[in-house]
This record gives sequence, C-alpha cells and structure tokens, in this order.
Amino acid sequence: MCGITARVGDDDAVDTLLTGLANLEYRGYDSAGLAMENGDGLEVYKREGDLSSLRDAIDAERAEGHIGIGHTRWSTHGAPTNENAHPHTDCTNQVAVVHNGIIENHATLREELTARGHTFTSETDTEVVPHVMEEFLEEGASVESAFRDTISMLSGSFAVAVLVEETGELYATRKGSPLVLGVGENEYFLASDAPAFLEFTDQVVYLEDGDVVRASAEDHHITDANGDPVDRPVQSIDWSPEDAEKGGYDHYMKKEIHEQPTALAQTVRGRVEDGHTGATFEAFSRGEFSDVKQVQFLACGTSYHAALYAQQLLAQRGVPAQVFRAGEYATNPAPLGDDTLVVGVTQSGETADTLGSLRHASDAGARTLAVTNVVGSTAARECDDAVFIRAGPEIGVAATKTFSSQVATLGLLAEQIARDREEANHEEYTSGQSAFLEGVSTLSENVQWLLEGNDVENLVDRYRDADAYFFIGRGVMHPVAKEGALKFKEITYEHAEGFAAGELKHGPLALVTPDTPVFALFSGENDEKTLNNVKEVQARGAPVIGVTATDASEVVDTVDDVLEIPPTHPALAGVAANVQLQLISYHMADRLNRAIDKPRNLAKSVTVE
Repeated sequence: MCGITARVGDDDAVDTLLTGLANLEYRGYDSAGLAMENGDGLEVYKREGDLSSLRDAIDAERAEGHIGIGHTRWSTHGAPTNENAHPHTDCTNQVAVVHNGIIENHATLREELTARGHTFTSETDTEVVPHVMEEFLEEGASVESAFRDTISMLSGSFAVAVLVEETGELYATRKGSPLVLGVGENEYFLASDAPAFLEFTDQVVYLEDGDVVRASAEDHHITDANGDPVDRPVQSIDWSPEDAEKGGYDHYMKKEIHEQPTALAQTVRGRVEDGHTGATFEAFSRGEFSDVKQVQFLACGTSYHAALYAQQLLAQRGVPAQVFRAGEYATNPAPLGDDTLVVGVTQSGETADTLGSLRHASDAGARTLAVTNVVGSTAARECDDAVFIRAGPEIGVAATKTFSSQVATLGLLAEQIARDREEANHEEYTSGQSAFLEGVSTLSENVQWLLEGNDVENLVDRYRDADAYFFIGRGVMHPVAKEGALKFKEITYEHAEGFAAGELKHGPLALVTPDTPVFALFSGENDEKTLNNVKEVQARGAPVIGVTATDASEVVDTVDDVLEIPPTHPALAGVAANVQLQLISYHMADRLNRAIDKPRNLAKSVTVE
C-alpha cells in the first residue's frame, strides 16, 4: 500500500521527510515524491522507481523548506510514472495533495472539473482533490473550510494530507485508510504508519475515521466530521524502528494475514452494484463479455489455486472454463477460438511462465485479460485488458492477502461474464446471485471476525509432531485444500498434501495413519459427502480438524477439533477457511522456528522460466 509522510516544524524538513519515505519503503512502492513550502511557493519533486532517484533530484536543486508532504506510491490508477507520482497540485500550484486509498467518484469529478477549465497532468484518482479544493479557495473559503468541503465530495476509502502555499499548516483526514499524527518538540508529523517518524518521536495520536487534523509548528487541532473538537490521546510507542516496519507483528506474513479485511474491502469497493444486482468494473462496460463462450485460466502456484476457485464459480453459472498451469500451456496449448477469453492470474504481473503462455494465446488470436496486483506490470501492459485486485504490496514470500483478493476479484468477474452472456442471449438475469454478491460485500467483515477470535495456536501445539498433514475439500473447498497444503509446506517444510475429498479412497487413503492429521473443509454444500470421507480417515485412526461454519452442528459433533468460520454464502466459505489455514501454517512454522517471510529456495515473484 502507498505511504504518506508529512512534517511541519521550525527547521528544515527535507531530510526528515526523506527519512520518513525511506522508513516506509517496506510497504512497497513504484514511485515517490515530495512537496515543500520554501518561502517562494510550493516546490514539487517526483520520480518513478527507487527512492534514490528522488533524493538525487532534491540534492541537485538544494531543496529546502520547514513544511512538506511526501508519498511512496503503489499504483492503482495509472502506470508508475513521474506524472502519476504524488504529490499532485492544482492549476495554480498553490495546493499539493498526497493520498492513499481509492476515490471511487474520481471519474465523474474529473469530467466536471475538465468541463470547467481545469487541466489534468496525470491518470490518477488523486489529482481531482487539489482541483476541487482550488475551486473552494477561489470562492473565498478558508483553507480549513475548503479542505472539509473537498473531502465531503469524495466517495471511497482514503487518507489525505494537504499543503497549501503560505499557510504554514498541514491538513489531513482519514476514512477507512490508516493515518497517525506524531507529536514532537516544536514539530508535528503525519504518516500512514508510525515507523515513518519513530526516529524523531515516539509520541503518537491515532486518528479515527472522519477526524480532521490541522497542524503547525506550534500546535495541532483535531475536529470531527462536523467540525467539533475531539480529544485523541497522545500515546507512547515502545517499538524500535526495525520492529515497527512490521507494524508490531513478528513477521510480514502475519501482518499481511491481518491486513486481509482491509485488502478485501479495497478489492470489492465500487464493484458491487447497489442492491447487489450485479458486479461492475470500471474498466468494462455492460455487455463486455457477451461473446465469450469459454474461459481459460493461466496461472502458477497460489494464483493457480485462485483460478481453480474461479473455475468452480463459472461452472456454477453455466460458463465453460478450464484452468491450465502456465508452465505447461505454451508447450501443450489448448484449442483457442475467437470466443475464448484467456485470463492470466498473476500477483506480480511478471511471472515468466504466465507471461509466456499469455503471449502464446494472444498470438493465436485470443482475447487476453490480466488479473494482477500491479499496475504497470508486464501482464497489465501486454494483455488486451487488465483488472487489479487492489490488495496492496505483499512482502512475505508466501502469498496470503493476494489469494483472498484474487478470489474476490475473480468471483465478481464471473458474475459479470455470466450476466453479459445471459443478456446477449435475451435471457433475464435471474440467476439468484444477489446472495452471492451480498456475501462478497461482507467478506471483509467476516475475515475480521475470524481474526479477532480463534484457537489456532493451541491446535498447533497438539499436532506439531505429526508425520504429515492432509487437507481435503469438495467444490470450492478443493482449491482451498490445495492452497492450504501449499502454504503449509512452503513455510513449515513439513509434508502436506491437498486432495479432493472424494479422491481419498482412490489412493491417498493408503497414506493415512494416526500420525497424519486431516484438515477437512466444509462449505455448507454437500457436507454430508465430505463427512463420509471424514469417517473413512477416522476409521484409520487419523484425527480430523473440521474447518466449518459455526452453525454446522453435525460437522462439529463428528470431527475431533474445530476451526470456526462465520456463516456465509457457500461459494465464499473458502475465503474464510483459507485464512484459518494460513494461521495454522504460520503458527506451525513459528513453533518450528522457520524463516517464515523468506522460506528456503523460494522467491516472491518467479521471473524466469
């Protein structure tokens, strides 16, 4: 995710701001920038790529100023370029803005502002903010009133920090995106995460949604959305800067597991129509997939399991779909037609096998679509279309939040494809998917519920000395079983396998012993069949851990241990179940003292074939 930093004080802010940006590098970024008030107006410096490029530009200009804002950008709207880097300014160059999150109504605002004569220089959603504020200032509003009025016009999730020429003050607010205030001696800081300024102060104020901050070198004021003063306590942080990079978590993987509610909210926001009547993507108009007769997915690793999940969702909607391992597709291609949509699922957008297979499909005349996390990635650039999962950067090698966001994105894509096909055939869209879309809208809350209370650590202690670990599931739970086993073996180095529940008796049952715990996943559909498989392994002495909804009494009564997931649409139960399996893998690896964030022999992005 992007990183915000800001500072106001009596002395020069440049080095402090650059240090803040460097301290936020762990969040991931593709460009960076600063805006400063130097006594003669605002100076803005922006560079794509590594932070060193920005530092060189600032050093060359001998830039200085006692107040400024900075940003490290992870692209969501527009490629990683100098123009798209933050901060963004208005037409008069008097207002500079940095922003995290997504402004959902930016396209409408941009169109209206352009019609009134504003000129835009980037592709970002952020740039509408300084232009809207410019208009309020020109109408005579105070800076604070103009800021409040501007924020009131924005839809979405965001943290925003603003610097206005000659005011000597910073203004900021948050709505669904983190922002903290640092309190120093004759200086104040703003940042997405406290690590940005921990070298300068350990005194912080945690802002709440709707809070508006006004900070100068002498003082700070916090008011709520109505303009009424609020008291937010100043608290001390006892983290070291190194620890704080992980937000207080021992490992990036654990941090990223716990970021999934935020990642899912970002993934889904703006993509479910009011009343849960359909799915919508900004990049696609209604009917975009009306001529699609079949879908082929290309992916590797965790992305392959997300594609298997999507295949199940399309099958439920009557859409033929196949999943291919990208490393095999180019040398053993499947038949392609003009009516084939080839979807490459790749977190980084740089996976060599997936890129090679997408190029083969494109050369054969197929329409290609990238489902990725990285704006400006090779897959996003080379495919005919791209959909971004909006999960934010993922540092741990073992994918966690990106799998959840891939499944949510692909589920919504399946909805649009199915509706477009039905409407093209003059069929009324009555597939009864409003419940599914409502479930998608509550994924974030469900995962948050799960993370706030679970008994995973005690379970790990009971089963840490097993010989092997099996994961079984049916329907959408089959790819989740495979993903659970992959995560387990990746970071624990213990033997783990994932199977379709019904396949146990066709071979794998020979491996079941009292020392092979079996994780059985239940979605709420065909649970009785999976229970039969549970009884098969219990008859061989194997303990069974059921991952199931809290209201599945028959399952709870049958299995030996339970990992609860909240009741939800059966097609989405796998998302929550997968989070429980991530926690199992993480805590087992922690007990075994494994290198969790950097497991042996593995890389985050496999860019060679």
